[in-house]
Amino acid sequence: MIRVLVVDDDFRVADLHARYVSRVPGFEVAGVACTAAEAVELAARLRPHLALLDQYLPDDSGTSIAPRLGCDVIMLTAAAERAVVREALRRGVVNYLVKPFSEADLAERLRAYARFHGQLGGDHALDQSEIDRAVRVLHEGDRVDAAIRKGRSSQTARLVIDAVRDAGEPVTATDVASRLGLSRATAQRYLSDLAADGRITVALRYGTTGRPEHLYRWPTSPSG
Repeated sequence: MIRVLVVDDDFRVADLHARYVSRVPGFEVAGVACTAAEAVELAARLRPHLALLDQYLPDDSGTSIAPRLGCDVIMLTAAAERAVVREALRRGVVNYLVKPFSEADLAERLRAYARFHGQLGGDHALDQSEIDRAVRVLHEGDRVDAAIRKGRSSQTARLVIDAVRDAGEPVTATDVASRLGLSRATAQRYLSDLAADGRITVALRYGTTGRPEHLYRWPTSPSG
């Protein structure tokens, strides 16, 4: 599970954001803080993967404490001034969401962060294409339209995503084609695009004869 520290000066807003987080699969709320001092203390003790951080805290600003939290940070704030946004990005904030926002807005960014977190897991060196893909995944969010290939349908892409996610187990292009009433070639094109963008994972299954079969599955959230 990805552990999240929620930080907001209004305890009611913090509680609302915590409930949003808890409803996104693969995420859990590690703690809630309403002051900068409490956020720094909880981050040191709980060691979350991610903090959802307000800018306006009673004892310090979010951008001031962001580097001290020791985890990735997404700003959730009403502060939309250019100087604040620049300062946040300069201090390593990975995403920025301006209030008011919907539960779906936050969930989109959390799902994108989960893919980003998973792609940068482990200790092996990355090649340039892997780095580019991780950065693209983080900032494109969960929007299918963000990286849709020319000539592809966002509606079909969403149906393919749903088919893989709802399967609960690895599926082949033939499986997806059968479920959606598509040709195998069409399903394969969309699955290949989604795998290349890091939205789904792909592995090979080797049989006794013939070419290996591609197995696609919805990525599980990393632990630890």
